[in-house]
Amino acid sequence: MRASFLRLLALVLVGLLGVSIYLAQTSNRTKTKEPVAKVAGQTIYEDDLLPLVQTQLLQLRSQEYELKSRALEKLVNQKLLETEAKKRGTSTGKLLEQEVDAKIAEPAEEELKAVYLSQKDRLNQPFEAVKAQLRQALKQSKVQQARQEYLERLREQAGVSILLRPPRIEVSYDRARLQGSPKATVVIVEFSDFQCPFCRQVQPTLKNLLAKYEGRVSLAYRDFPLREIHPQAQSAAEAARCAGEQGQFWPYHDLLFAHPEKLNREGLVEHARSLKLDEKQFDSCLSSGKFKAQIEEDLQQGLRAGVNGTPGFFINGISLSGAQPQAIFDRFIQIELAIPGSRNMP
Repeated sequence: MRASFLRLLALVLVGLLGVSIYLAQTSNRTKTKEPVAKVAGQTIYEDDLLPLVQTQLLQLRSQEYELKSRALEKLVNQKLLETEAKKRGTSTGKLLEQEVDAKIAEPAEEELKAVYLSQKDRLNQPFEAVKAQLRQALKQSKVQQARQEYLERLREQAGVSILLRPPRIEVSYDRARLQGSPKATVVIVEFSDFQCPFCRQVQPTLKNLLAKYEGRVSLAYRDFPLREIHPQAQSAAEAARCAGEQGQFWPYHDLLFAHPEKLNREGLVEHARSLKLDEKQFDSCLSSGKFKAQIEEDLQQGLRAGVNGTPGFFINGISLSGAQPQAIFDRFIQIELAIPGSRNMP
């Protein structure tokens, strides 16, 4: 018995030694630049490819994450149902039938008529002709919704923790254009355009998030003027920077989004006047184009990070595109708040 134990111990030690050597070799490889080509005596390294393919790689990693996330969701739900069914001494099918399906009432006549009226043009048939189909579809929809709610309750009871994380990309920000606590756990970096209607549309959501997660979430603004389709975006971005020079970036930012009809020169000056800025300094700043280079730098960094439209967000480095509903932001913020030490680097 002792000899068998010693042999087992020796095998474990050998295995651990092998793992240590492998990790050391892997670490050394990651620290060493990997050459991929040589041209006229000059070496091209793998790292040199990143600026050229980073956007596509991020899209691929995001697609991979979405696929894994959907698969994980199915597997988690399956495990929850199997565990609950085992406790009750039944099958998962019977569990759902007893706890969910059997409790769903048949759709009322008023509900069917309401659904029919909302789809009447598309159905292009009398109510009585499609009534049975509508009843079946509405009942199925209710069952699916109830099953989802049941699974959510099982999740809460089981204390499910999702450890799969979406891909991240390091995105810096300007502390002078940061709203909220500089020590916030979560930093939302927004690449935006003052003439973009979708950027304007998402502003109430961002304000709600800052209020809801006060002290824990902050918002950083970066310029991404789509000059080809928004001819006033560049001058508006420069004007906001000039207002920031006098400590009024965020109030000026709010005025630009609140009054999209006032993005011409007269409107930009009017906003400065309403905030009681030094008009001479503001006008000189705007005329000089002193912030054009910095705005271009924001734009280029956004492109390198994979931004291809506005608004584009990075929540602690997690990419999120478009004027998404607040629930989507909440989802990623809550994931980040649950991770000890999570923080996006400026």
